[in-house]
Amino acid sequence: MKGAVVSRERIYEIVRGPVITEKATMGSEHNQVTFKVAVDASKPEIKTAIETLFKVKVKAVNTLRQEGKEKRFRGTLGRRNEVKKAIVTLEAGHSIDVTTGI
Repeated sequence: MKGAVVSRERIYEIVRGPVITEKATMGSEHNQVTFKVAVDASKPEIKTAIETLFKVKVKAVNTLRQEGKEKRFRGTLGRRNEVKKAIVTLEAGHSIDVTTGI
């Protein structure tokens, strides 16, 4: 199966940035990297974007959507943004260093 055809501009829209948390860092033991991605991005688009940007081979992409919560700040009701995360599993021998820029 061929990957999705994604324009250069769309690639930079899809991948918003890495997620650097304790839980996301534990995924590196299993050759996984977690990214924040666009809410409307599909798994084939994410796979193509990661392979193109970082020049690695992607084995699998798992996604999750985190709904925005309603929070109060100084008594004013506000809402956090909705976020989509992609947990990207890389093929053996490939790695991405998220501490450096693209």
